[in-house]
Amino acid sequence: MPHDPYKALYLHLPFCVKRCAYCDFTTSAIAADDPRIDEYVEDICLKLRRKSKEGELASIETVYLGGGTPSYIGTSRLSMLLYALSTSMRLEPDVECTMEANPESLTPNMVRDIWALGVNRLSIGVQSFDDDVLRTLGRAHDSLGACRAIEAAHERFENVSVDLMCGIPGQSAESFERGVHRAVELGVSHVSVYPLTIEPHTPFDRMVLSGELPEPDDDVEAEQMQIAETILQAAGFERYEVASYARSGFACKHNISYWTGVPYLGIGRSAATMTQNAERRMRVTDGQVTDDLNAAQMAAEDLMLGMRMTRGVSEAQLAFARALLPRLDETVEKLISEGLAEREGGRLRPTERGWLLGNDLYGELFDLA
Repeated sequence: MPHDPYKALYLHLPFCVKRCAYCDFTTSAIAADDPRIDEYVEDICLKLRRKSKEGELASIETVYLGGGTPSYIGTSRLSMLLYALSTSMRLEPDVECTMEANPESLTPNMVRDIWALGVNRLSIGVQSFDDDVLRTLGRAHDSLGACRAIEAAHERFENVSVDLMCGIPGQSAESFERGVHRAVELGVSHVSVYPLTIEPHTPFDRMVLSGELPEPDDDVEAEQMQIAETILQAAGFERYEVASYARSGFACKHNISYWTGVPYLGIGRSAATMTQNAERRMRVTDGQVTDDLNAAQMAAEDLMLGMRMTRGVSEAQLAFARALLPRLDETVEKLISEGLAEREGGRLRPTERGWLLGNDLYGELFDLA
């Protein structure tokens, strides 16, 4: 269908040294010298060239190399991929280009090479600075390795993000607090904090079902999310999204695109593409349509996604949606009366309670259509 230009590009690299016990992503734990990785990267390069010839990369403003573990495929393959990317689109410094990395496979040489080839943001999957917690999660690195990876990243990168997890069985509030302080001390510019989710058919799921592992406690997760907010805001970070904090100027543009209805192109196994125009929005993964929304459903979804962000949604966006969603005003007043949302500065914003009860907040908005 005729569509608006893609603004964001996601490249999926589904390879890891091992699968973590909680992970349900599309990944493969295979040897680093497995020829299947070479074949996969070559295919990504060919698809990039093809999309470039079709004009689909002309308006890209953010690029994200995710996984899996992109750093696991090694410097040589990453160099080939980034060269193909740079010759297929405008990869200038104003284009945010993020690469995910894990501490055990991020090396000083890799840092220097990927920076030279156009990556300008690193997102490091630390998850915890507590070795006992890392063993529980089944991670391949330890706390010292995480610190060394962040220090190596800073040799070239100003924009360094770390992921931390909370609500992990056996993780004390004190352990989590020390980890957040450690991230700040290491000089990162962005922190994402994710509560542990038990996904079906993972080792953690089987351990919970057998009683070997307790289920995550919502109250513990909420307490630890509050600990993160207190520490990070005191250190000069702003919470711009339900799970993300950034120093001024370092909010992740690519992630924001997902919450603001920006069309995105996904290349690689299980990478989603969102194509849209004024009347229709489609998401496609591996050739299968996963969402097909009309204009009213698009408006409701944009409100729902916008409320993941601290800034919420503007009155102009509400006015546009009002013409498509007859129950909007009634629902907004209900959300405000229940303490899930508030009006401030000409915008409708989520409250802390709204974020904690996200299913209620987001469900009410999405159900408008």
